[in-house]
Amino acid sequence: MNVTNQASLPPNKWLVLATLAFGTFMATLDSSIVNIALPTIRRELNAGDSVEWVVLSYLLTTTSTLLIMGKLSDWLGRRPMYITGFVIFVLVSLLCGLSWSSASLIGFRVVQGLGASMLFAIGPAIISDTFAPHERGQALGLMGAVVAAGSSTGPVVGGLLLGQFGWSSIFFVNVPVGLIAIWRASVVLPPSPKQTGHSLRQFDLVGAGLFLVGVTTLLTGLDFGPEPDYGWRHPVVLGLMGSGVVLLTGFFIWENRTPLPMLQLSLFRIRPYTSAIVAAWLGFVASGGNLFVIPFFLQQLLGFTPQKAGLVLLAGPLTLSIVAPIGGYLSSRVSTRWLASTGLLITASGYFAFSFLSTDWSWHDVVWRSGLVSLGFALFQSPNSSSALNAAPLGQRGIASSMIAFMRNMGLVMGIAVAAAVWYSTRNGYAQGAHMAPTDASAQLAGMRAVYWVLSGLVLTAAMVSLGRGSLSPDKPRPDGVEEQLSTPVS
Repeated sequence: MNVTNQASLPPNKWLVLATLAFGTFMATLDSSIVNIALPTIRRELNAGDSVEWVVLSYLLTTTSTLLIMGKLSDWLGRRPMYITGFVIFVLVSLLCGLSWSSASLIGFRVVQGLGASMLFAIGPAIISDTFAPHERGQALGLMGAVVAAGSSTGPVVGGLLLGQFGWSSIFFVNVPVGLIAIWRASVVLPPSPKQTGHSLRQFDLVGAGLFLVGVTTLLTGLDFGPEPDYGWRHPVVLGLMGSGVVLLTGFFIWENRTPLPMLQLSLFRIRPYTSAIVAAWLGFVASGGNLFVIPFFLQQLLGFTPQKAGLVLLAGPLTLSIVAPIGGYLSSRVSTRWLASTGLLITASGYFAFSFLSTDWSWHDVVWRSGLVSLGFALFQSPNSSSALNAAPLGQRGIASSMIAFMRNMGLVMGIAVAAAVWYSTRNGYAQGAHMAPTDASAQLAGMRAVYWVLSGLVLTAAMVSLGRGSLSPDKPRPDGVEEQLSTPVS
């Protein structure tokens, strides 16, 4: 009797948040910790140029399967899917550390990306199920701080482990910590709502296949485009990007016609949700562009060592980890429309300040600008995500959550491609006109400044999209009947 009574008690929402934060921290840490080990992995596994696929395979798998994992969680339940993702992530971390060649490591990273996809896609949906609408912004703000902490801690922890225990240790460290986290997740996470009347035999395999292959080919083309060995006009790049666009177009046509779609397009008729994910996508495109350009500026033009550049770049994640909880707290007290849009305007001003790049800058010229960019983005990100999840119907919250994560990953990858295209084309044009080498500092600065002009424009556009979101408040539940209407499959 006592057991029954305890089981019927609602879960401690803060323990649930702490458990999810643990998984998010590990997955984010693993995304950033591997980068610093690439030179060592390349040397010890004789990987050559294929070493970049150690990172790329993980990113592509995670991004291309986010929506699939979100949809499965709506059908199968978020708790079992999340725990399964954690088990895959930890088990394959062990296998990654035991890899005997670059090919085996890349293969294991693909499977590890599947586990990470479950964690990223389902975590925010569990938060949305657990917290009341007026509390979700604060909870997601704390999760934003965890993401920033994982991103900033990765290079530091990776450097320490590499120096003492070798490259395998960056994967082995996930195992004991992950086992504890899996145990806590099995104890703490509450049962989650799931759609009834469906089975895996009804799963939209055609839609899932079109989306998976379409996103993978498109992202691979975007990744190869900036590389000197290919270029944007290379037949392989054009073929990959063209195939990706065709397949994704086919995905949306199919989803509009099939009776049980993986992604119900009716979700995009909810204006606050659509505005939120479009604004997030534009913001993350800008973030990806900045993350691509700024390390080159610090090391090539300012002459910073990798260690000093890494310390300077900590300013952004540290600011984000401090301000994100504040943004989440304010989201329950200030209209998301104004809070998120103001944050984007602050971020745009930070990128605009970067457009005055100069070779006589010192480290503090970069730090305050990075801090300004992250300050604004921290005020935007948590309220915006909370607004999107509050606007989504309960039966589609898993897919809605995974769409936010997908927009983040897709934006980061596209941001790198956009920044590379603007930087290289502007640099080469400037060098040709001035009769100098493209590697000359003046040409490089011209290209980088052009990138930050574009990033400023993208974030200003995101601010306008954010201002145009509908009147549905993120702090209030959805109107009666709307959720049930939008949860009905399109026939």
